[in-house]
Amino acid sequence: MTERPIAAIDIGTNSFHMVVARVGAVADDGGSPRGPAFEVIAREKEIVRLGSGSGDMKRLDAEAIDRGVAALIRLGRLASVNDAEIFAVATSAVREAENADEFIDRVRVEAGIEIDVVSGVEEARLIHLGVLQAVPVFDRRLLLIDIGGGSTEILVGERGETIAAGSLKLGAIRLTRRFFRGERLHPGSVEACRRHIRSALAPMVREADRAGFEVAIASSGTAETIASLSHARNSGGSLRTFNNFVLTRSDVERSVADLVAASTNDERRKLPGMDPSRADIILGGALVLEQAVIELGIDELIISDSALREGVLLDALSRRRGATLHHLHDLRRRSVLHLAEAMDEDSRHSARTAALALELFDATAELHGLGDDSRELLEAAALLANVGLFISHSEHHKHSYYVIRNSDHLTGFTDHEIELIAQIARYHRKSAPKLKHPEFARLRVEDQLRVRALAGVLRVGIALDRSHAGHVSALVVREAALDAPDGVAGLEILVIPSNGADVWLEIQAADERKSLMEEVLGHRIGVVVHP
Repeated sequence: MTERPIAAIDIGTNSFHMVVARVGAVADDGGSPRGPAFEVIAREKEIVRLGSGSGDMKRLDAEAIDRGVAALIRLGRLASVNDAEIFAVATSAVREAENADEFIDRVRVEAGIEIDVVSGVEEARLIHLGVLQAVPVFDRRLLLIDIGGGSTEILVGERGETIAAGSLKLGAIRLTRRFFRGERLHPGSVEACRRHIRSALAPMVREADRAGFEVAIASSGTAETIASLSHARNSGGSLRTFNNFVLTRSDVERSVADLVAASTNDERRKLPGMDPSRADIILGGALVLEQAVIELGIDELIISDSALREGVLLDALSRRRGATLHHLHDLRRRSVLHLAEAMDEDSRHSARTAALALELFDATAELHGLGDDSRELLEAAALLANVGLFISHSEHHKHSYYVIRNSDHLTGFTDHEIELIAQIARYHRKSAPKLKHPEFARLRVEDQLRVRALAGVLRVGIALDRSHAGHVSALVVREAALDAPDGVAGLEILVIPSNGADVWLEIQAADERKSLMEEVLGHRIGVVVHP
């Protein structure tokens, strides 16, 4: 059966990008993520200026939302012409907006597209994946700079792994609104902007200095525009692509000097090599690139024309093929374990409860009907259910929700997946999920059902290690005739003790906490010692 094409959409602060591609075979290239062969069917770009509202990216303006929805309707239609499965991610403008749900909900209803909002660190990881498709630096330690409309992502990586990453509130639109609002440059605005950028860059400069790097790469429209300006000034003419174009520090500094000398937007539009649609915001982005090369000690930058959308494409393929490609599952699981080890004082208990919850999940698969993606969320929630104890024992399930939801450590998960993990962990004890809980009420109906099912399984899994001593080694689930109301089927959980351990406490706890699982599965449940 032919694999459906993939449409990857990058919903940026300044512009929306879509690439539609057919997926070929995965080549054997020694583990490099350059293996999949993509045949690009279509590329589309729309200047939307989603993050053009007032304030510091706190709200999306009504007009910007209208433009964004209209653009995604058009992109969705183009994807459907090629029967492509759509994967859409949103970055800084949506990530920071208080009214992001309004935009996301309208896109779901009017364009039929589900948007995943990615964290800054996850955005950097995806850009890294995309860059490795375009620049042959897989075996070298690289430093990556991607300057968007609302944020700048900086990453140090090697062989597809992230060593250090950060997302800074430095973007071409954001800085333009703060420092360059007028048609003409205000005296001192350029130096004020440079000081602001240096201050914001400082933490990542320290991280990059500690990690070290061999080669520096820049992606994004800002970097390509600076490369175009530099090429036009040095050589004249135009290039079909700037991929793998080498930009020196002096090239960057001279381009910035030209932009500052052209003191109005009209003058900048006339510069050889300028993208006219970017002339009004280019100075802010160019100053970020200038200060980055200076502060990070970069002599040369390699330009990549692949970035977030190509990374989304590759990531989507990984998910479609069962998270086997690029060890995405391992990447995500490592990030979960890292957070658990940092904040859970009894991570061995959490690991045991995760194993028991997964046994329950597998044994009842025909009843709950959930797939491997839900199984992974259950494991993550089980491993992280007690991270809230780091804050306080009282209401620690709610603290766990907060920690999971706001952690940058969960690499490889979408924002939506992190929300589901956080809610499953939040409902591992106390009240069952209710529509009066705002976070639960905001979920789609199918996700509410999934959270209820997985939280029900998790509650019993945790109960089966009530003593925190590993007294239960395994379990068996079978149909059973229980004392139940007419028409209600029965299940029996047979608990297998470890080395003859007394499991009375575990059985009692599981019996007390089984009600949500019973509701979800539609079965009366009994918990007994395996004969």
